Amino acid sequence: MATAVVTPEVVNAPAAPSTPVVLTPSAIVKVKEIMATQDPIPAGLRIGVVGGGCSGFQYSMSFENASGMMDKVVRFDDLKVFIDATSAMYLNGCTVDYVETLEAAGFKFENPQVKSTCGCGSSFSV
Repeated sequence: MATAVVTPEVVNAPAAPSTPVVLTPSAIVKVKEIMATQDPIPAGLRIGVVGGGCSGFQYSMSFENASGMMDKVVRFDDLKVFIDATSAMYLNGCTVDYVETLEAAGFKFENPQVKSTCGCGSSFSV
């Protein structure tokens, strides 16, 4: 007979530090797959928000050999993700997924802070 484990509820505990962005398992696998083809293999993935596009902001992803001094470094398994302080404000609560369909394949950002996107979906406003 199996016994159930009951976790006690902790009241008035400080909130656990949150990460500005979450990568799904499929996004992690795809990033690692792409990184493995690079020479030299990068230290991690930089995710950011940059000005541009018809709605004001765009997401950016690039490989980096080191984090910046002011970067937040988030680990997903053995994958390091670098996020600068300004981008972290716009990415708070964002989930990055990798999606493959018959029409297209790519990384998809689900950001609860986005108020509107442009018609093509490549830029957003908050």
